[in-house]
Amino acid sequence: MVHLYRGEVSRANTWRTRLDGTTNWAVLTTLTTLSFAFSGAKNTHVMILINSLLIFYFLYIEARRYMFYDLWRSRVRLMETEFFAEMLTPERQDELENWRQILANDLLHPRFSITLWEALGRRLRRNYVWLFAVLVVSWVVKIVIHPSTPTSWGELYARAAIGPIPAWLVLLAGVAFNVFVFVLAITTIDRGSDETPTRQETRERMTGDDRLG
Repeated sequence: MVHLYRGEVSRANTWRTRLDGTTNWAVLTTLTTLSFAFSGAKNTHVMILINSLLIFYFLYIEARRYMFYDLWRSRVRLMETEFFAEMLTPERQDELENWRQILANDLLHPRFSITLWEALGRRLRRNYVWLFAVLVVSWVVKIVIHPSTPTSWGELYARAAIGPIPAWLVLLAGVAFNVFVFVLAITTIDRGSDETPTRQETRERMTGDDRLG
């Protein structure tokens, strides 16, 4: 059990490190895009919009990695609360009677502890919501200051257009995208904590239906 615990901790740490990789990609891409967009008045604001889609793709990759990380973390937490805690406090009365069977079933039939939707929401709230907020603000500032300060609301509205794509369609797509991001963050906020799960949460996760694919 000790070697199994050390192995599961190592796996969890490996996938935890991989989460930082995709976050770093997203941050560096955002900084590069904003540097290019604001380096000259003639540089188009379309780069900021494209970067928003790229950041969401990074969010998807990170959410997938988080699902694997949470798989190992759930096993580690179960062993900590039911095996090691029992060794330190053998007089405890609230042990999960079938925790060995739960762990064995998870080893025989690995399954994700959370869904992709939940993983997207967690990583969004943890890191990516700030990147999306920066991109929205930067896009607004870009069309306001470049190539010069607009003299009317009509001129500002016209700047939102992208070639043959009218301004209203660009704004509609932007609003729809950001509403989707907001809904994703809100609808997953009560589906579990980003912190260490409780014993009951760990048991529920490890007996879920999301098979590892």
